Amino acid sequence: MLKRTPPNRYRTKNRLSVLPEPKGQTQIEFILSILTILFVIFWMWEVIMGVYTYNVLSDAAKEGIRYAIVHGSRNSNCSGPGVCGQGTVGQVSSTDSSGTNVANVVKGYAKYSLHDTSGMTVSVSYPDPQTLPGGTQVWNEAPSTVTVQLSYKYIPYLALPIQPTFNVRAQGRIVN
Repeated sequence: MLKRTPPNRYRTKNRLSVLPEPKGQTQIEFILSILTILFVIFWMWEVIMGVYTYNVLSDAAKEGIRYAIVHGSRNSNCSGPGVCGQGTVGQVSSTDSSGTNVANVVKGYAKYSLHDTSGMTVSVSYPDPQTLPGGTQVWNEAPSTVTVQLSYKYIPYLALPIQPTFNVRAQGRIVN
């Protein structure tokens, strides 16, 4: 005698299990998640290094101001247009009338930004001259103003479609 198979025997599986199982979905989600996370991390790194570079350049401009203030006309090794050694017996013309010593101090300090600063431009100006009692005009005598401006083209670590230029300006008053 032949046994009949019960009709429910082949229906024990769920109807959805007849469809093929999605293979690789987990791997694709993982790859997309990792790519997104890495993209965000690299962009955060670029922003952090850009802010760091801007801060170092700002501090370098302030350091140039400090140098120019200390090396005013009353210093024997002065910077800026005018005469050196005001108030002393031996007054001589400034050997650094263009402010290259100040620019060198700024560039020396800006090397700490971990970037190539050879393309940085530094301009030093003494906008308001003072007239001495003898009628001589000096630009590096108290209370003259000294301005240091620097421009630096930021070179990103990643190949970005933009390369911003940082412009930093600092201004101070000579008091010595």
